Amino acid sequence: MRAALRAAGIGGAGAAAAALTAGCGPGRPAADLSSPPPGPPSSPPPGPARPARPAQAAAPAAPRRFAGQPVEIGHGPRDRGRVALTFHGNGEPALARAALAAAEKGGARVTVLAIGSWLDAHPDLARRILDGGHELGNHTQRHLAINDMGEAEAYAEITGCAQRLKRLTGSIGTWFRPSRTQYATPLVQKLAQRAGYPHVLSYDVDSLDFTSPGAAAVIRNVTGTIRPGSVVSLHFGYADTVDAMPPLLEELARRKLRAVTTTELLTP
Repeated sequence: MRAALRAAGIGGAGAAAAALTAGCGPGRPAADLSSPPPGPPSSPPPGPARPARPAQAAAPAAPRRFAGQPVEIGHGPRDRGRVALTFHGNGEPALARAALAAAEKGGARVTVLAIGSWLDAHPDLARRILDGGHELGNHTQRHLAINDMGEAEAYAEITGCAQRLKRLTGSIGTWFRPSRTQYATPLVQKLAQRAGYPHVLSYDVDSLDFTSPGAAAVIRNVTGTIRPGSVVSLHFGYADTVDAMPPLLEELARRKLRAVTTTELLTP
């Protein structure tokens, strides 16, 4: 795989440097909110993206509410052999495509939380993700520390990316994940709900792939803590992640864990 990436002009160090931002580190868990605020506004902030190629698959799913689940979801049911591999959507397109291809070859369907500015630069990847049978969500417009923002700025980050997803795919995406944090504050949770996302998607397994520790370390970080129902945080833009995918999926299969989309993970 590295040879193929080098042929495309992307080495391991270059791939890490090319990624738009560093990964989302952990923060303090926020309290769950029992009732959502009013629905999304009629006119999100402007910011057109270049058009993607025409759709060739069914219309993408919209966000849905899962009864009995908290506002912020960190994992799914522990009594089924399913896990969700979730990717922060950024970095070199060649690495993103390679990670998707590796997942598909291994029979996995993943969830991609895309950064809006990445979609602006590479709008065709939205359709590539959906056409591969994966699901696509919102990881803010600029991938800044959203928990540190005021209400107006944080809401603009959420709706800015939502608007781009809507224009490219017809949906604001299935999930919202806050940027630069594992957990959203109560304010960010409320703003995400106002923008049309019933839940905020966290995770319980961090691959730490954005630190470029090597493929073996990525595999150890995941397999050391993964269990049925886990939601795993991974990133496009890193060659280590691409190299880790085949052996990681083989190990999950050995443990009788199937990699599905987050929506599938939570659907009975």
